[in-house]
Amino acid sequence: MSFIAHKRMSDNKCQTLETHLTEAGQLARGFADKIGLGDLGELLGLLHDFGKYSQEFQAYIKSATGELDQDDEDWVNAVLKKGKIDHSTAGAQLIYQALTPEKPLDKQGKAKLLAQILATCIASHHSGLIDMLSVDFQKGNVFEKRINKEDGKTHLKECIDNAPDAFMKNVEELLKGKDLLAPFLSVIKRLIPSLKDAYGVVGSFQLGLLTRLLFSTLIDADRLNSAEFEQPERLEDRKKRENRPDWDIPIARFETKLSGLPPINPIDHIRRKISDVCLSRASQETGIYSLTVPTGGGKTYASLRYALHHAKANKLERIFYIIPFTSIIEQNAKVMREAIESELDEFSWILEHHSNLEPENQTWQSKLVSENWDAPIVITTMVQFLETLFSGGTRGVRRMHQFANSVMVFDEIQTLPIKCVHLFCNAINFFVDCAHASVLLCTATQPVLDKLHSPDKGQLKMAADSELMSQIGIDDLFHKLRRVQVENLIKDGGWSDQEIADFALEQYRETGSCLVIVNTKEWAQRLYQLCETTVPAEAIFHLSTNQCPAHRKILLDQVRERLKPDNAQPVLCISTQLIEAGVDVDFASVVRFLAGLDSIAQAAGRCNRNGRRESASVYVVNPDKESTQRLEDIEVGKEQSKRIFSESFDDVLAPEAIEQYFKYYFFDRQKDMAYACKDSEGKSTSLLGLLSTQSDNPANQNNARKGSKYFPLLQQAFMEAGRIFKAIDAPTQAVVVPYGEGEQLITALCAVAREFNPAEYYRLLKAAQKYSVNVFPHTWEKLMNAHAVHEIQEGAGIYYLESAYYSSAFGLSSEPVETLNALVL
Repeated sequence: MSFIAHKRMSDNKCQTLETHLTEAGQLARGFADKIGLGDLGELLGLLHDFGKYSQEFQAYIKSATGELDQDDEDWVNAVLKKGKIDHSTAGAQLIYQALTPEKPLDKQGKAKLLAQILATCIASHHSGLIDMLSVDFQKGNVFEKRINKEDGKTHLKECIDNAPDAFMKNVEELLKGKDLLAPFLSVIKRLIPSLKDAYGVVGSFQLGLLTRLLFSTLIDADRLNSAEFEQPERLEDRKKRENRPDWDIPIARFETKLSGLPPINPIDHIRRKISDVCLSRASQETGIYSLTVPTGGGKTYASLRYALHHAKANKLERIFYIIPFTSIIEQNAKVMREAIESELDEFSWILEHHSNLEPENQTWQSKLVSENWDAPIVITTMVQFLETLFSGGTRGVRRMHQFANSVMVFDEIQTLPIKCVHLFCNAINFFVDCAHASVLLCTATQPVLDKLHSPDKGQLKMAADSELMSQIGIDDLFHKLRRVQVENLIKDGGWSDQEIADFALEQYRETGSCLVIVNTKEWAQRLYQLCETTVPAEAIFHLSTNQCPAHRKILLDQVRERLKPDNAQPVLCISTQLIEAGVDVDFASVVRFLAGLDSIAQAAGRCNRNGRRESASVYVVNPDKESTQRLEDIEVGKEQSKRIFSESFDDVLAPEAIEQYFKYYFFDRQKDMAYACKDSEGKSTSLLGLLSTQSDNPANQNNARKGSKYFPLLQQAFMEAGRIFKAIDAPTQAVVVPYGEGEQLITALCAVAREFNPAEYYRLLKAAQKYSVNVFPHTWEKLMNAHAVHEIQEGAGIYYLESAYYSSAFGLSSEPVETLNALVL
């Protein structure tokens, strides 16, 4: 009997099960080798689909793919059988039984832990990591129930009999012929110094992350092998990038680029000095470092220079740029491409990941086209980074192993969601301790993530002499780069919309260019409407995340062109805070709605950026009515900024003022840093607890053994935590909008979906990221009720927007544009 894993749609060729398992095993070995656990990775790949060796599953898959027709004796109704045949438990049972015999020669229970981790990965490879202990006390130990599932449902014995002898010999040699425990214990020792630490929140959390990293190697190997069987050209493309990047190539190009940028003004000299210091520190060993530079100090070039040379010095495989907003991905990518890419390159050095257009419930097609961040330099967002580490399912987790052997540069680290602080700190420590990664935290306003009030819940372990700018002196650096004065114009009762509009128009007329930064889209639109009748149409701009990245890029290009010193045309720009983080613009005056001091500092970076003016001001105003009550980060930031304004700081943007601000901000929010939530049973808990000890769970018996000689088993509620986790409070839905080329992409996506072409679909979906908008739930509901959004095909999970709901001025609207324009008039 032939055993198959997949059937290719293009030519009806079948991939044998043995081939799929063997090739997935080799891929997973390569991924897991990055942390010294290649044998474990190969075992996961070899056994993940072991249950497909049952006759029941083969009858199902052959009936589903047409290998059997209704006249065949073994034919079954595949529609009725779909999802009802367990093919993932058999491999989990095999590996668990092999590693935990009745009288194990175990070291403090660690072999049992290893068996549990591997079995969990295999059992979870379709659902996402399962709960170990359920938050529902009645369900108890989910893992034990799964691993003890009766053979009649898992077909373990039958699969052992049916699997080829050579295949089983390979599995047995890995399970019994090699010392799997020694390298595993070596990793554990790097993460958890002593046995008692394993019972704490941090130790248990790290064990969960190790499980997730191994799970990532399996998921990516499985999906990648399936995709490369379906599209052989993808295998050829991957082979071009198979070896570690030759960092000398982009380094040479980048250094040539730098040498061709002679300093034009005093600030350029300071930027060059910052860049040179980053170069001098790049040869240090891996660890967690910070780069604290005032806005406008050239962090993009300086951090890229550091990352390239650091990757070369430490033989690292990737560089990740993780930024707060999609609005600056394209800007950063453009700067980097111009510096390091060539048209003659066989592959692109840089991958931009703008948004998540992949559907929540993955189809076979969406699995083939999802990104796995296989590029030397990846630019993505903090939301995508956090989703990769903590979201449920299998969509995001497949990317996690790519962080091993990498440099992670976090731009504007102060924008890290407060609820994710402990989760983030533990994860960063994990990658540095376990996976030979380096981290660079870049900002003008460095949060104190290594000095938290609850270090027992996880805080950053910074490297020795971690601040790259320490040899220059941060205070001196900020003094030399000071280009603006912050003016506190906060008043009792606040400013009305007309007062703010009049003040903005006054600044626009007096200085020639004024940027107004608000906290909400509603205020941006209102001020634009109040000012547009006074300002020429070509001189007034509106920016918000209701506009797709391609739309914002065109507007920002127009703004920059008008702001050029040799052009100097008037500009009034009204924007949400998306313009603050790293957007390269230079206004003569800035008006900033009251917010956190870090946001005010970022706003200041858009004013007199290149020091061309002798003086410039950032005016802080408080609107009389603002719907930010549900935006706790902004509300707390406002209060702490007012507190700093009331104290005797000569400069509220000086490092000592910023440090004091974060002490106030973090002290007031320490209770929020563990991601407080309610589980599916309605009980108050935290994501940190669900992903570590679950100490408040009655099903948890491990803590009773604390202090014993035994190592604790996993007790996490992985699936429950994944269900709860969202990097932002209101999860968004991406929709492709009919702006510019987006209209043609929508048409093409709809057409290719009718007769699936994976390669073309992948290309189109990637291009559509620049033409997508992330929509919050309340707006999404309005659009759905108005039939303004449609799937590109039924069940695809990818949506597009009707053209009547996209405005050239404001972007996506929950009302038809015609109605909106009528209101404006």
